[in-house]
Parts: sequence; structure tokens; C-alpha cells
Amino acid sequence: MSALLNNVEVLFTELVGIVSEFDEATGLGTITSDSANELESVIPFHCISIADGTRTISPGTRVRFETAFRTKRVEAINLVNL
Repeated sequence: MSALLNNVEVLFTELVGIVSEFDEATGLGTITSDSANELESVIPFHCISIADGTRTISPGTRVRFETAFRTKRVEAINLVNL
């Protein structure tokens, strides 16, 4: 099921996973999802999607997130540290 949030189509909400990599220079990273509902187990994200506004996150951090269709691909958004 999907919904619109700030003109972005949110695909899945309340997913959980672990930040598998993050490059501070580019602000790009990936999350390995724990969710069996997710079609892809590795989901990319950009640092603007970190909910607390810090723009940095350590690999190995457990996070809750949503996925959305952005920039012609599915990305993780609204990352919250657990």
C-alpha cells in the first residue's frame, strides 16, 4: 500500500533495519532491511532522510524507516535511530 507524504509516494512504513554503509562525503548510504515485506533487502538513502537532522549516521546503527519512490528509485526516508 502506498500514500502521498509531502508529494512523495511512501511505499512502506515502519520498517526496521541496520545501516550497512554510509559515506559522509557524499551523504549516501544503504540500509539492510529486516522486513520480509520489502522487495529489496538493501535500500539506499541520502543524509537528508535522517529524521533528527544530524546528516550523519554510523554503519551498524539500527533504524526504523519508511520507503518512498524518489529520483527514479526506491529509497529509505524518515530514518530514526532505535
